[in-house]
Amino acid sequence: MSGNQQVSYRRLFIMRKDLNMSPGKLAAQTAHCGEAYWLQMIRSGEKDGDSVKLNIPEEIFEGYINDSIVKTICQAKNKSKLMGARQDALDLGLVEDVDFGFIRDNCYTELKPEELDGTVITGIWFCPLPDDLSHEISKHFQLYR
Repeated sequence: MSGNQQVSYRRLFIMRKDLNMSPGKLAAQTAHCGEAYWLQMIRSGEKDGDSVKLNIPEEIFEGYINDSIVKTICQAKNKSKLMGARQDALDLGLVEDVDFGFIRDNCYTELKPEELDGTVITGIWFCPLPDDLSHEISKHFQLYR
């Protein structure tokens, strides 16, 4: 790659299809996925008076924030398939709760609890990833329809 080319980055979200979420619920859960990475960055940021300094890796800043903010939303047939995305991420060297993580719904509206803590896992988010790395995970899933 020449010095002036940069790698394109994208956000990948994989949402469970078997939960049959209403369009509004799906949109809200996907929005949670979109916020999760940035929220964990903000929470771990360095406090500086009334501000928080974020340590955004330069390649993410240049390849995602300053480029085209691309998002891909795929569907997982069920929770088991969603867990396959987790394993793919781990196999690629990504760190859970840093580079990717799960979105859990508290089941106040239309979803029923599946987890011991009274939640249900609705999706998985990924930090901005280089396109080729994102594809290594997303190639196992269809786009959400």
